[in-house]
Amino acid sequence: MIRHIVMWKFREGTEEKANEFLTKLAALDGVIPQLKKSEVARNIGKDNYDAVLVSEFETMDDLNAYKVDPRHVAVSDICKSIRADRVAVDYEF
Repeated sequence: MIRHIVMWKFREGTEEKANEFLTKLAALDGVIPQLKKSEVARNIGKDNYDAVLVSEFETMDDLNAYKVDPRHVAVSDICKSIRADRVAVDYEF
């Protein structure tokens, strides 16, 4: 199994668009077949990153298929205009 974790910092003044992005990202759970499980959350602290995605895939091929799935790409495109920073980690478990 592969765990894919992504964290974002959003630009100031993008709260509405960030909420749209996170809602649509969470809605992908159960829609894209390769995505076995996902959780999207806002940071409740004031420091560090604003939001996180924790998702699981059976294989790296499944993760790579998810990354290019048109539904994921459409949601990801929303984020590109509002993010100040992004970090990601993928690991086997």
